[in-house]
Order: sequence, then structure tokens, then C-alpha cells
Amino acid sequence: QVQLVESGGDSVQAGGSLRLSCAASGHRTSRKWVAWFRQAPGKEREGVAVISTEGALAYALPVKGRFTISQDDAKNTVYLQMNSLKPEDTAMYYCAANSRYGGVLNAADLAYWGQGTQVTVPS
Repeated sequence: QVQLVESGGDSVQAGGSLRLSCAASGHRTSRKWVAWFRQAPGKEREGVAVISTEGALAYALPVKGRFTISQDDAKNTVYLQMNSLKPEDTAMYYCAANSRYGGVLNAADLAYWGQGTQVTVPS
């Protein structure tokens, strides 16, 4: 089993920054890939970024160049640094993990999920 706990969500003005954290525990192989997803009210859950234990990473186009995913192996924590935030970034942000990654950020492919942390960027 894998447990994921997100933190760091907040309300921030447009143009500001936030860093989200995802503390992971449990079987390391089962959380080889850790991804961030987000879901805005009335919208489908969408992938934001993903990172592997080997350091491979990928980003969704809407956040590329503004968001950075990273990890601290000693702390078993994955971070999402979000800069130049926009009102359209407002969503519940979820951390998810899986032992495999198929090359596309598809929520259905991630086995383990955290409870989410809210990010609000007022317009």
C-alpha cells in the first residue's frame, strides 16, 4: 500500500507562487512514478506533471515553463513549485502514484491518491 498526503495549498494573487508537497510512504516500487493532477469545479481531473524515482519527468502544456516538479528522496516527498499563477490554475491539486507510467497523464492509470490540497488564484 501507498499513502500520499498533500500540503501547501492556499489562496494567492495572480502572478504569485506556491509550493505544494506530497509526502509519500509505503512500498517504494508501487510509487515509482508520482504525479500531480488538478480538478477545477465542473471540469475533469487533468494531469499537471509527473516524476519518476530515476528523475524522469514530464509536464502538461498549460503549466510548462511555470511549474516545476521535484523530489527529495531523503524525505520521501515530491514537490510542485508553481510560479506565475493564473486564475485558471485554481483547482484542487492531487498527488497520485503508480508503479508504471504509460507516457500520458491519465488519472485512470494512477492507483494511489491523496486527499488533495486547494489552490485558489482569484481573478
